[in-house]
Amino acid sequence: MADAPLVYNMKQILNYINGALQPPESGRFLDNVEPATGQIYSLCPDSDHLDLEAAIKYAQAAQQSWTNTATEKRARILSQIADLIDQNADRLAAAETVDNGKPITFSKAVDIYRAAANIRFFAHAITQFSSESHSMENTAINYTLRDPIGLVGCISPWNFPLYLFTWKIAPALAAGNTVIAKPSELTPMTAYLFSELCIQAGLPAGVLNIIHGRGTTIGAAITTHPAIKAISFTGGSQTGTVIKKATAEQHKKLSLELGGKNPTLVFADCDFNHTVQEVARSAFANQEQICLCGSRIYIEQSIYDHFVNALVDEVEKLNVNDPLLPETHFGALVSEAHMNKVLFYIKLAQEEGGQILTGGHQVHLNGRCRNGFFVEPTLISGLTNQCRTNQEEIFGPVATVQSFKNEEEALTLANDSMFGLACSIWSQDVNRCHRLAKQVEAGIVWVNCWLLRDLRTPFGGTKASGLGREGGQEALRFFTEPKNICIRYG
Repeated sequence: MADAPLVYNMKQILNYINGALQPPESGRFLDNVEPATGQIYSLCPDSDHLDLEAAIKYAQAAQQSWTNTATEKRARILSQIADLIDQNADRLAAAETVDNGKPITFSKAVDIYRAAANIRFFAHAITQFSSESHSMENTAINYTLRDPIGLVGCISPWNFPLYLFTWKIAPALAAGNTVIAKPSELTPMTAYLFSELCIQAGLPAGVLNIIHGRGTTIGAAITTHPAIKAISFTGGSQTGTVIKKATAEQHKKLSLELGGKNPTLVFADCDFNHTVQEVARSAFANQEQICLCGSRIYIEQSIYDHFVNALVDEVEKLNVNDPLLPETHFGALVSEAHMNKVLFYIKLAQEEGGQILTGGHQVHLNGRCRNGFFVEPTLISGLTNQCRTNQEEIFGPVATVQSFKNEEEALTLANDSMFGLACSIWSQDVNRCHRLAKQVEAGIVWVNCWLLRDLRTPFGGTKASGLGREGGQEALRFFTEPKNICIRYG
């Protein structure tokens, strides 16, 4: 098959402020690199405080009008944006793949589908969002109002650029807030294209403002600006700690969805073939650049050898290739720096005593992807739970396998981590699954499945994996302030 063509030719991405697309005030731009080729293909604004101040001015001017807009009208506008995402799905998926390096089939089936689903879900959810009332017998009635916070900041990561961008802004806008949003500077393209769709849908000027740039400059400025009352952030745990410290004296409302180092518990009574396939998927989907991936795989001792051999065979079926080709299963990592980080951890794992079962090397492709950032999906055995490879978030295609003797040991291994985002359990013993799901230190537990998501459920982690919850009513509660009103009878 011929090389897939480049989708863009040095396109200049623009900020979206007060309903219009405009360059950064400084005139400075950052190079935006296509991971599959290693080539600069577009320019991203290097925004600073001047752009932020302009966005805040317009957002504040739009706040009262947007808050007072009927819920049904806000929902209608958001639904129109979701419809436009569906209508532009192919274009957005191609842009996501070029910008991020993930396979085009994954972008279509997951990223763009979920972006539209996120917005449509919260457009409907806000029309069903109700408050509480409490009667004090014959004395008084209490009722709760949930008003928008006002101006909020939403900062999204590079692994699911449009998917997680919409996951944040949709509930914020639906609840009646105005938003300053910053996508990752590594993957800015689909947020820019989304700006065009917002204009087309008639979203009022100033309600949503999208500012591109570096996390250390414009991202930091958003988190600490006194006019911004709440921050919803998804990213690394270290950055989450920085945000908590920086905002400690400002009393901002924070929602932090942070890192993961998730355990996968495989018991001898699992549905063997199905479990092998799903464990491979949970370990390496999206080049393992998902905070929910199961990178610590624990297998009951009696089936360990058989399961590991089958898992290696399954992983080796993954086709590492140009992400724009439909037959590709495994694309490029998001940047050269991230690729080098992953390669460092593979080397470190070997120094710690690990044995490479499959993978372990950078992949050099021919044609247009000859300079791309590709690494083989890598499975490692022979490591202890205390080594750095098993304790630190790599966020790339490196997973480890270990055995356990019994349920108690499996639980100990699973909880031996500073993170507590997700876990998957694979067993046909329903009592065991209930016991373990209760005891595992994680915000999300999947039983005999992985990444099966209902948008109504709370999403988030414990320990170093986050603060607060996203999704469903939890997100709408975060983006509103409750006020109790007590009225005495008579």
